[in-house]
Amino acid sequence: MGAAPSLGLSHPALPRPGAGNYSSRHAVQGAPRHVRGAGVAGAGCGGAGSPIMARRALKLASLATAASGIYLYGNKFMDPNDFGVVRVGRAIATTAVITYDYLTSLRNVPYGSEEYDVLKSQVHLRSAERLRELCCANRGTFIKVGQHLGALDYLLPEEYTRTLKVLHSQAPQSTRQEIEQVIREDLGKEIKELFVSFEDTPLGAASLAQVHKAVLQDGRTVAVKIQHPKVQAQSSKDIFLMEVLLLVVKQIFPDFEFMWLVEEAKKNLPLELDFLNEGRNAEKVAQMLKNFDFLKVPRIYWELSTRRVLLMEFMEGGQVNDKAYMEKNGIDVNEISRNLGKLYSEMIFVNGFVHCDPHPGNVLVKKCSDSGKAYIILLDHGLYQVLSESFRMDYCRLWQALIKADMKRVQKYSRRLGAGDLYPLFACMLTARSWESVNRGIGQSPVSASEDVEIRSNAAAYLPQITQLLNNVPRQMLLLLKTNDLLRGIESALHTRASASSFLNMSRCCIRAVSTYQRSKSHSLYRRIHISLTEALSLWQINLYELFLWLKGSRLGNWVVVFLSRMHHFT
Repeated sequence: MGAAPSLGLSHPALPRPGAGNYSSRHAVQGAPRHVRGAGVAGAGCGGAGSPIMARRALKLASLATAASGIYLYGNKFMDPNDFGVVRVGRAIATTAVITYDYLTSLRNVPYGSEEYDVLKSQVHLRSAERLRELCCANRGTFIKVGQHLGALDYLLPEEYTRTLKVLHSQAPQSTRQEIEQVIREDLGKEIKELFVSFEDTPLGAASLAQVHKAVLQDGRTVAVKIQHPKVQAQSSKDIFLMEVLLLVVKQIFPDFEFMWLVEEAKKNLPLELDFLNEGRNAEKVAQMLKNFDFLKVPRIYWELSTRRVLLMEFMEGGQVNDKAYMEKNGIDVNEISRNLGKLYSEMIFVNGFVHCDPHPGNVLVKKCSDSGKAYIILLDHGLYQVLSESFRMDYCRLWQALIKADMKRVQKYSRRLGAGDLYPLFACMLTARSWESVNRGIGQSPVSASEDVEIRSNAAAYLPQITQLLNNVPRQMLLLLKTNDLLRGIESALHTRASASSFLNMSRCCIRAVSTYQRSKSHSLYRRIHISLTEALSLWQINLYELFLWLKGSRLGNWVVVFLSRMHHFT
């Protein structure tokens, strides 16, 4: 198929960008995207057809408004007064404007030309900015979904991810009166009765809640997480509104495949809005990873926690992507990156219980002044993904194949995870590496600057196939992909991405996980002993290779190499 631009792919099994059924549109949360031909080629939108499609977009938007109104008034679970005409109208208007922009802006520009690419990027940016403004205005669930999209660095066009990332720092803040109301309703007391001091300015504000520093009557310093008062009531209505708008866009662009976004929000938001669930997750992961002495998880104070208020041990530190903070405080950047990789490899491959929101505000680092040891502090435990045993084993074996560059097994386990004929693209999505690098072995060479730029800037070319994959893979995969991208963003900020040690740690966890699974399924003592010996041998080989890499990069190793070369020359 020639040189495929996106993700460095060049593989006969992968359709050309814009070819076949994938040519009609590309979209991000109500932002249809063009890949081929005039306008949205393949969808009958070029030339004189575009005004017709534009009128159709506005007509469908109007019908959606009427349908939404009828549904809301007729549904006893939704109060239209809480929804608000302005809130609904703003979302519908933004979706209609973005749709119209994509339908009309590229209709007279030849596909593939330099002018087309420049104009397409401008439409992406305009649409992303409109989407960001909508999220900031409607707040709550809209910001949460926008943050999710902003985290998909290697799956969505850079214009979207770059623009939507700012939503992590532009979350709304509840007023002091609103905070007092939630605490009064949930804990039955006033703030002054519970705390000696309570800081008005939040330590941080997120889409669903904000955190304040306070001191209890017994002198304990705590972090108080308080849910925004209207989020609970609005969340189901916001999700319904998004679902309606995405269905409308899908009517205009039949290949539009972002309904998975709504499905994930429906499943995860109720869990994230239950702070008691978050507390249980925090305690579970602390117990699960207790062998990692570099990990700190805040203790939960259950006596003052409810579904909307969570009291935790107060912990502070620098954000995990703040390299300047680490250097200033004498924290080894490579050690932090290595330990973060260990944490997530253990969660994903061994335990199947994964913290899925590791953006820098939720992962802090701090050096203990007494011991000199650097710690990772893991916060915000509302969003976890539980992996089934069969999924976890297939995922382990896929990563083993990727690390070993075993293409037959890469294809086998990618297909088992729902990738089908798009397994080359799936491998590139998981690793954020080019297909050439995947074939060569992702641990053989680090990511070059040009490869990273190519993957980021050209991701849009395969967006139809990417959205198809996101609809086909198990739902468990969606949050893992988001988690992968967030972790890569941290590694990129620290300049530690794709180090050999990270793949060695992954290999260890995969070997342990697969061996444990095989032993659990074996009824033969001989077979179990054989599995254990094979596991020990494999882990020993990894340790030996790690020692070789350490010697190779150390001064002692350089002396040994020089000595051996001189001995060889002498003999």
